[in-house]
Amino acid sequence: MKSAPFFTDDFTVFGILMLLLGFVFYTSSLDQKFWKKFYVIFPTLLMCYLLPSIMSTLNIISPEWLITDASGATLLNDEGEALTGKLQIYKVASRLLLPAALILLTLSIDLKALFKLGSKALIMFITGTVGVIIGGPIAILLVSMVAPEVVGGVGPDAVWRGLATIAGSWIGGGANQTAMLEIFKYNQQNYGAMVLVDIIVANIWMAVLLFGISRKEKIDAWLKADTSAIEDLKVKVTEYTASVTKVPTLQDYMEILALTFAGVGLAHWGSTVIPIGLKLLFPIVGDPSSMMATFGDSFFWLVTISTFFGVVLSFTKAKEYEGVGASKIGSIFIYILVAAIGMKMDLSSVVSNPGLLVVGIIWISVHAILLIIVAKIIRAPYFFLTVGSQANIGGAASAPIVASAFHPSLAGVGVLLAIFGYIVGTYGAILAAVLMELAAPIG
Repeated sequence: MKSAPFFTDDFTVFGILMLLLGFVFYTSSLDQKFWKKFYVIFPTLLMCYLLPSIMSTLNIISPEWLITDASGATLLNDEGEALTGKLQIYKVASRLLLPAALILLTLSIDLKALFKLGSKALIMFITGTVGVIIGGPIAILLVSMVAPEVVGGVGPDAVWRGLATIAGSWIGGGANQTAMLEIFKYNQQNYGAMVLVDIIVANIWMAVLLFGISRKEKIDAWLKADTSAIEDLKVKVTEYTASVTKVPTLQDYMEILALTFAGVGLAHWGSTVIPIGLKLLFPIVGDPSSMMATFGDSFFWLVTISTFFGVVLSFTKAKEYEGVGASKIGSIFIYILVAAIGMKMDLSSVVSNPGLLVVGIIWISVHAILLIIVAKIIRAPYFFLTVGSQANIGGAASAPIVASAFHPSLAGVGVLLAIFGYIVGTYGAILAAVLMELAAPIG
């Protein structure tokens, strides 16, 4: 962890992030040869992600830092742990703006048309899960041939135990990651290195997927993919939006925001009450080492309730709010979340823990290669490949981001698959851990 960045105030940093987003959108709209070529190579969404990460790498802004005294020495608390400063921007973006975006982006969803997209989305999601499960053992086997000490260790220090936490994160999310830490009792003093590998590799992979979105037509042509169902859904939503479009008034915006944040409030209330109720009725849900622990995770219920609330609204007159820009407001929230996620990515940290980082890169490469092979076989569009991957690797925070980059109407696909990922995450991660234990060198 670095020393304090130049800017440590949440409001100042939020202003910087908004300025970066404004810069990207302004320059991407310019009718100039340089900017047109630039955004062909680096898509808008990717730049909204990369610019904050560059500023974080330069330590201009940072999500977290060590607190030091005048001499530069790190201050400690009464337990001897280092004191840290932390911004709340990501927490606000993921706990407030993300559920709001999920409601706004599913408000105009055509659930029947969504299900008509077929089984390929689910197949690609399952493929992504399998890629994570087998990718870990394969990475351990390959690295152990060259540097067995990197993936060795015994007892609580065994590296495979730590990698199990990454498997939990990459299939399910934070709750599944914590469950793996509890189940396999990895030495928590070394846990920080695993978290770092998780964040670095997952963010690099997300950047690669975003980079490919601007080339989706070429990729789909190479995959020989049938994108007709996706295009039909996009056309249907576009036509519906055009049919209800009107000049928005202040009253429209106030009604949209009132309905949206009432839903967010309901989701937060439910995400607090439901886990408590489940833990009282079923104590196993409150056990972090249980395979039922996901149902005791508040973030799981926050995402689930928000999505359900938006889907319910899509069957009411509230659907017509799409005509005054509901999905556009939701997209604004998504882009703020993208910038907040980008801020967490310190590019300089890529060079730390090189051995474990190689394991992570091989692991994600197996995941990627398997997705590409299956997509080629079943002729799945690049959209299903990216969303199937991010529903695993990134979960509910990033799956709707890549889905809405194709079209706001498709965000629901990412959310639904991410929720499914939360449910199967612990089971898949345990299987991955067992295989990694078998693959790990003895001693």
